[in-house]
Amino acid sequence: MTADVATQPSRHPPPGTAERSALPSAQPVARHGLLEAGRNCEAIRHADRFSLLVDAHDYFAVLRDALTRAQRTVFIVGWDINSRVKLVPEGANDGFPELLGEFLQALSAARRRLRIYVLAWDFAMIYAFEREWMPVYQTGWRSQRGVVFRLDGVHPRGASHHQKFVVIDDRLAFVGGIDLTRSRWDTSEHAPDDPRRRDPNGTTYGPFHDIQTMFDGDAAHAIGELARERWQHACGKRIAIRAERALEDSADPWPRSAPVDLRDVSLGISLTEPPYRSHGPRQQVRALIADMIAASRHHIYIENQYFTAAVVREALRARLGDPQGPDVAVVAPRMQSGWLVEATMGVLRARLHGVLNEADEYDHYRLYCPHIEGLGDRCLNVHSKVMVVDDTLITVGSANLNNRSMVLDTECNIVIDANGDPRIRSVIAGWRNRLLAEHLGVPASAVSQALERTGRLNAAIGSLMRNEGRTLQHFAPATNSDLDKVIPVNAWLDPEEPLEPDALVREFIPREQGKSLTARLLLLGALVLVIAIFAALWHFTSLGDNLNLASLSRFAKRIDALPFAPAIVLAAYVIAAILAVPITLLIAATGLAYGAWPGVFYSLAGTLLAAVATYGIGMSLGRDAVRRLAGVRANRLSERIGRRGIVTMMALRLLPIAPFAIVNLVAGASHISLRDYLIGTLLGMAPGIVLTVTFAHQLLAAIRHPSIGAMATLAAIGVALVGVSVALQRWLGQRK
Repeated sequence: MTADVATQPSRHPPPGTAERSALPSAQPVARHGLLEAGRNCEAIRHADRFSLLVDAHDYFAVLRDALTRAQRTVFIVGWDINSRVKLVPEGANDGFPELLGEFLQALSAARRRLRIYVLAWDFAMIYAFEREWMPVYQTGWRSQRGVVFRLDGVHPRGASHHQKFVVIDDRLAFVGGIDLTRSRWDTSEHAPDDPRRRDPNGTTYGPFHDIQTMFDGDAAHAIGELARERWQHACGKRIAIRAERALEDSADPWPRSAPVDLRDVSLGISLTEPPYRSHGPRQQVRALIADMIAASRHHIYIENQYFTAAVVREALRARLGDPQGPDVAVVAPRMQSGWLVEATMGVLRARLHGVLNEADEYDHYRLYCPHIEGLGDRCLNVHSKVMVVDDTLITVGSANLNNRSMVLDTECNIVIDANGDPRIRSVIAGWRNRLLAEHLGVPASAVSQALERTGRLNAAIGSLMRNEGRTLQHFAPATNSDLDKVIPVNAWLDPEEPLEPDALVREFIPREQGKSLTARLLLLGALVLVIAIFAALWHFTSLGDNLNLASLSRFAKRIDALPFAPAIVLAAYVIAAILAVPITLLIAATGLAYGAWPGVFYSLAGTLLAAVATYGIGMSLGRDAVRRLAGVRANRLSERIGRRGIVTMMALRLLPIAPFAIVNLVAGASHISLRDYLIGTLLGMAPGIVLTVTFAHQLLAAIRHPSIGAMATLAAIGVALVGVSVALQRWLGQRK
C-alpha cells in the first residue's frame, strides 16, 4: 500500500443508507428529463465533452494516450484486468513499454507523484481458465511502488464486480463494457482473420464488438468518487488524495487523439449493487431500463451480450401489445460463449424470445445477429451493452440485459437524455445509425436515409440487409428440448438473488470422465509392475542388504504401543501436510507399519483430516498469501479447480499436477465448497490409498517371507490395474 492510502478502517454507512448518493458534486441535480437521482440513477452530473468510442481499437488507443498525460491518480476498475495485454497491438510508439502492466509501471516511475490503483474482481473459480489468476504477482504489477493492485471480493456469494471504468486525475473518465484484458481488442471492421487479434499467449480469437464512453467535467469527478468508494469497500482503506484539486490549472486532460462528439451535456450515472453487510441495494439500472422502454414511442435499438432479464421481458411485452408501440430491434451474438453459458443463458434467451414473439401482435419485434463473410462456424461476439430510444435516450455501460446485472452484480451505466434538445437528439441518432451501419456493412448515411424513407426501424434494417457479405440476419434462437426441461425459470447462472457458490457447479457438472483418469490408471499399473520386479531384485540380489526391517518394525511397534496411537498418527498427517511432506510417503509408511486394512483406515482418515486442515489454512490466509506460497503452480491449479468441481478435485488427486499440500492451499483460497472439495478428495485419493497401502503391505510380506505366491500377488495387482484401465478406456470410447 502506498503512502497515499490512509490507514483508518472503512467506515460503512448504516443499513438502509446506501440509496443516498455517494457521488457529491458542487451542483447536484435531482431530475433531468427521464432521469431521477436516487431512483433510476445515482447522480446527474455535467460533462463539458463526451464521446462514444466504438470497439476496443479506438478505446485502447485513446486510453493509452490519456494515461500518458496522467499526473496524480489513475483508477482502473474492472471485471478482469490482464497485465500482459497490448493496448495498441501495432505499436504505440510513445516511448513506454507495450504490455499494460509494464506500461503502468513505467508511467509511475516517470512521475513520482502519480499513483495508479488497479482493482479487479476476485473472480469465482469457474472463470479461472479465462483469467490471469496471479496478476498481483506478475512482474508487471509488483515492481513499482506507485502501482497498487488489489482484488475485490466484497460481494454476496454468487455475485461479481462487473463495473468497467478508468478515471484519470478525477478529470477524465471512461465507462462502458470493455475490460483491459484478453480477447477484447478489435477494429470496427471485424475482419475474419485479423492477425492482430491475439491473446498474450499468442492464441488467436474471433471478432469482438463493444463500446466505451469518454467524458470529463463534474461527471468524471463523480466516477472518481465511485472508484474511491469501491476501493474502500474492497480494501477497507480510504484513499485520501484528491487529484483534481491540485490540477485545476494544469493542461487539458482530453487526449489529443480523441474526437469530441457532444459538448455541454448532463449525464446520469446508474448503478447496480447488491445488498451486502451494512450496504443497502442499488437497483437503478433496472429502474432505468424499465423507464426507457416505457417511454419509447417510435423505436428501441438494443445491443447486448445477454437477453434474459425479467424486467426486459415484462417491459417489452407491454410495449409490443400496443398497436402504436415502437419497433424493437435487438442485436445479439448468435452463440453464447462456452457450453455452460449456452446451456443456461442460451436457453433463457430462447425463452424470452419466444415470449416476445407471442406478444408481438403488430410485427414490431426483431432479433438479429451480425453476419461476417468468412467466419465459418464462428460469430461476432457482441459484448456491448447499449440501448437507444427514440433519438432521445441512450445508455451505455457494463450492465447486461440479464437478471444478474439488475440486482446481483455491481454495474455502472452512463445515460443521456436529450430532454428536448435537438442538438443532443441529432448526436444520439447519429450514434445509433453508426452502430447499425457497422453491423450492416453500409455507410451511416444509408441507415439515416432508410429510416427517413420507411419511417420504421425494422423496415429500414430489412431494406439494408443482404444475402452475402457483412450484414445483419434474422435470428430465432433454438434450444434443445431436454435442456429446456431441466433449466429452471431462473437458472443458477442468472439468479435474482445471492446463491451458494457451488450450486452452479453441482447443477451443470458433466457426468462423463476424462481420458486423463484412464491414463493415470495405466501409469499406476505400470508403476506397480515395475515395483514388483524391483522387489524381486531386492530379495534375490544384494539390493536388499541395506534394508533394516528390524529397526522399522521396532519403530512401528513403539508408536502402536503408545496410549493415543491413532490420534498421534492422524496428527502426524496434519503436521506432515503443513510441512509439505509428500502424502504418498506417509501412506506407504502407514501401510508398512499397520498392514492392509488398519493402514487403509488410518491413511484415509489422516489424509482427509490433513486436507481439511490445509484447506482451512488456505481459506484463512487468502488468495494473496497462497499465491506467494504456491508460486507459478497456483495458476495451473486454479485453471483446473475452477472447471468442474468434484470431478476436477478427483483429477487433481489422481494426476501428478502439484503436491498434496499445494492443492489444498489453493483450493481453500479459491473458495471451492468444502463439500465438493472433500468428496472429490475422497473419491480421488481412495483408490490410490488402497493400492499404496495394500502394495506396501504385500511388499513387506514378500520381503519377509519370499515366495512365488507373494511375488505373483504383487504382479497380479499391476496386471489387474492395467486390465481395468484398458477396459475403462474402451468403455469410454463406446460412450463417446
